[in-house]
Amino acid sequence: MIKGNRTGVSEFILLGFPRLHNLKYFIFILFLVIYMMTLFGNFLIAGLVSANSRLHCPMYFFLIHLSICDIVFTTNISPNMLCAILEGRGTMSFEGCIIQFYIYGASTVAECAILAIMSYDRYAAICNPLRYRSIMDLVICLKSVTCCWLMGFLVTLSTAIMVFRLDFCGPNVIDHFICDLTPLLKLSCSDTLFVQAAIFVLSIPIILIPFVFIITTYISIFLSILKIPSKTGRHKTFSTCSSHLTSVSVYYGTLITIYIFPNKWNVDKALYLLYTVVTPLLNPIIYSLRNQEMWRAIEFLISKLR
Repeated sequence: MIKGNRTGVSEFILLGFPRLHNLKYFIFILFLVIYMMTLFGNFLIAGLVSANSRLHCPMYFFLIHLSICDIVFTTNISPNMLCAILEGRGTMSFEGCIIQFYIYGASTVAECAILAIMSYDRYAAICNPLRYRSIMDLVICLKSVTCCWLMGFLVTLSTAIMVFRLDFCGPNVIDHFICDLTPLLKLSCSDTLFVQAAIFVLSIPIILIPFVFIITTYISIFLSILKIPSKTGRHKTFSTCSSHLTSVSVYYGTLITIYIFPNKWNVDKALYLLYTVVTPLLNPIIYSLRNQEMWRAIEFLISKLR
């Protein structure tokens, strides 16, 4: 079967977790609960921020978009993964596999950019408090998140098109639970050197520049905090950015480990699970447990429901 210049692999088989087949019902229930909790937590944050006027400020506006990003990210992966666990393997059409890879990459890039914008928001609030309202007004916030989403979907589009144009004429079995770039390139019978080089040139700046930007802003934040004379003042100021710093550490820690040290110690699937399934659940937990304003909003919602 031939489609244009591409020979016919019409679908891919995702093996999922074959070594854990005897535990498939336990794993299915575990990941289903995690997925439902992730959706509930992120929808709850988006709903609380939207409904509570006290939370209508730039930090929580960006948090809504972070939650949306996590919802898109986990929904792109978890349903197919759950089916693969229950059935022993999963099948995905060629086009579906490319679409999953595209959304996976786009939401990753968008989340990196949103985390960077959130760090700048904390920088402006702590280092330039008198000019904060003018620096982070509504128009700037809207433009910032629009750029984050456009960056994610437009930059990743070129990568997805390059992968789509590759020839896949042989094996179609992916020993993974998602359609990621590395296994797709391994299955291609085309020369993938140019594609790998192009993706490397595109990906490294997109991922690392926000990370370096976050580090730079937090250096400035820490220097400003150290200038505060009272210990109570330093603690109170630091608490306003501790949730974001924790979220960045978890997110970039797993992301960098996956892509800088691939297949290290044969724990790549475990790291992917941590990154794709667990991390989207952690953001609402981090921002709820470490944020008094969010707790007040939850208490207010509970009192309204009584």
